[in-house]
Amino acid sequence: MSSASPTSPSLRALTTRPELSVLTPLLYVAWADGALGAQQLSQIREVARRRLDASATDELGVWLDPQAPPSSTELMQLFRFVRSHVARLPADQRGDLVDLGAQIAQEVAAEGDLEASMLAVREIEDVLGVKGSEAARHYFEDRPPIRQDFDEAPASFEVEHMTSRLDGSHAKTWSEVRALASEPAFEIRAGLGTTEHRARVRQWLLELARRGYGGTSFAAEHGGGGDRAGFMKFFEALGMHDLSLVVKVGVQFGLFGGAVSNLASEEQCQRWLPAIARADRLGGFAMTELGHGSNVRDLETIARYDAGRDIFVLHTPTVSARKEWIGNAAVDGRSMVVFAQLEVDGEHKGVHALFVDVRDEQGQLAPGCHIEDCGDKMGLAGVDNGRLWFDHVEVPRDQLLSRYGSVDAEGHYQSPIADDARRFFTMLGTLVAGRISVAAAAVSGSKVALATAVRYGALRRQFGPAGRAEISILDHKAVHQRLLPHVAAAYAFHFAVEDLQRAYEAHPDGADSRKLEARAAGLKALATWHGIDAVQAARECCGGMGFLSVNRICQIRRDIDVFATFEGDNTVLLQLAARGLLGGFAKRLGDDLLATVVSQIGLRAKQALLEQNPVATRRVDPEHLLDPEFHDEAFAFRSHNLLVSAARRFKARTDAGADAFEAFGEIQDHAIALARAHAEQDVLSCFTAAVEATADPDCKATLSRLRGLWAVWRIREDVGWFLENDYLSARKARALRKVFAAQCEALREQAVPLVDAFGVPDACLGPIAFEDYTKHASLARRG
Repeated sequence: MSSASPTSPSLRALTTRPELSVLTPLLYVAWADGALGAQQLSQIREVARRRLDASATDELGVWLDPQAPPSSTELMQLFRFVRSHVARLPADQRGDLVDLGAQIAQEVAAEGDLEASMLAVREIEDVLGVKGSEAARHYFEDRPPIRQDFDEAPASFEVEHMTSRLDGSHAKTWSEVRALASEPAFEIRAGLGTTEHRARVRQWLLELARRGYGGTSFAAEHGGGGDRAGFMKFFEALGMHDLSLVVKVGVQFGLFGGAVSNLASEEQCQRWLPAIARADRLGGFAMTELGHGSNVRDLETIARYDAGRDIFVLHTPTVSARKEWIGNAAVDGRSMVVFAQLEVDGEHKGVHALFVDVRDEQGQLAPGCHIEDCGDKMGLAGVDNGRLWFDHVEVPRDQLLSRYGSVDAEGHYQSPIADDARRFFTMLGTLVAGRISVAAAAVSGSKVALATAVRYGALRRQFGPAGRAEISILDHKAVHQRLLPHVAAAYAFHFAVEDLQRAYEAHPDGADSRKLEARAAGLKALATWHGIDAVQAARECCGGMGFLSVNRICQIRRDIDVFATFEGDNTVLLQLAARGLLGGFAKRLGDDLLATVVSQIGLRAKQALLEQNPVATRRVDPEHLLDPEFHDEAFAFRSHNLLVSAARRFKARTDAGADAFEAFGEIQDHAIALARAHAEQDVLSCFTAAVEATADPDCKATLSRLRGLWAVWRIREDVGWFLENDYLSARKARALRKVFAAQCEALREQAVPLVDAFGVPDACLGPIAFEDYTKHASLARRG
């Protein structure tokens, strides 16, 4: 059919002839619902030939041509015609499509025999299967006006109490950062160019240093506050703000300043740290090279001691030795802590760190130093990453960071740690704090995205029952089952990071460092992957609004992606954690690895691998599936199983003649699965301890539900493994799916209070997190 005007012959016949007008409600519904196939059209034409006269049949036939179906304009005109006649009918007089057609026909012509037409309508209803009053609902749907306000159930806990529980003993730091982030001077602006963004981040950094935050972790005698835990919490809280600032702070005070603080002598610390804390001397941490990132042991940059001139000659011998992705290098950095292979009197002493001035006070490059901007990046546009290389740069002897290795005036190398491998790992121990802090910042970034998405989801309405208001998108299972597990995960990782921070602070002398290093490696990997996945889910659940820069989620998504790479690639870190679990790698693992592992896991673990409780395996009731004991045992079973089986596979390969490197490479996928499972067990243990330590009963009950959701979610995500290893039956796996859905449904009504408890300042949330967001300056209609 051609696009018809309101007076087109085809439409005029339907709306003026009573024997045809009785068919109009049914005709519109059939086409609108897409019910008319070729066979049905043929059946309707047959009914018309039997029940209507030739003229009416011809007129109706125009609307029944499968090669020329009605246009959207014609259907809309037909809809308006029917609605104009029936919309005012009282509810008790509406009936079905036949009743509506009769009402219309009587209005079109008070007199006339409609019996044949009524019979035709009944037969056509049978053909289409659209009987009943429900089919007539199209004509009576007057939806209430669209709402953009919160209509949430009361919180089952005091939001302020939950925030206090999360802030813990560092509530003052969290409060200070929230106030700071809300100041006009720290306003986050979307759409800045790279140069402007870098300048703004640099100004923020200087202001933080002016307020005394830069030296928080440094010893008091070095111009600091002596509060390593406080700096970690400051860094974590700052993760709610611009992640470019977070990384800039981490580079200046955590990596650059931290390297000096941890690796330099007392005299060197007094010489450099006060200026670093004040940000009078900006610098970077030059470890990563083009050819070697995770493999620090084999860095190629050389620092060769020249006894005749009493200096080190720093040189980049190959292109692959070029330092890459160095923060603060491209523009702002004046000095760098450079990691290089130390050579003294022709002997290789391993990787050491030197304090190198790459620019003078006027910003001019030092002789032999070459620096380039890394260029445009996926995210973190406010950080001036650069690459640098050295052409026989002269470095004074006293600028070798000398706590663990030095060269005296006679040219002799000295170290308080005789073993090269132990010295190397001791120096790398400085990276542990950075990994914990990156994990913490990733969790904070996820909280911002999740808070924005959940609040927007509660405000935004879409779809709903006929004739009633649309429901919030957060009420749709497809949305809250995607967001709420990540909300639970944000709580889980928050408490896991907190526990690891306490463990790190409890061992300032490096005791138990290998265990801390393995825990930090696993947690950094899982927490940053959580951040990436949670922010991506938030972006998608906000639709197009999540893609708008002013709402922050897409910017966080771009910025947080590299968190899976810096401070150690996540997959490599999991291998590091696995090596620790498999008995403590150094140059190779010993032949008695299996005995070592078995002794570590204990009798209970060995028995768990050999026998399982058939009753527990078959139980599918929600009480059991949400029981913390079930979760603990499931996580422990997986970790122990993977540990013992990986050890057996490793030992079988070394027994067959493979060296440790080859053997580990062959079980690499197994080792990564082991490390992930162990890290998740660690997170669960921390979450459980946090729940038990919560005094407020309402907060404790809510945290317990979140813990249950997170544990069930993680088991479901790895359900294939549990099925393969006969820990779960298929019936139990199906029951877990139902429990997961029920937990998400139950926590839906607490979703907004749960993210409000994160305490993200309004200034750090996207406009879509608030009522009347359409009136925000960045979203309101212009002109």
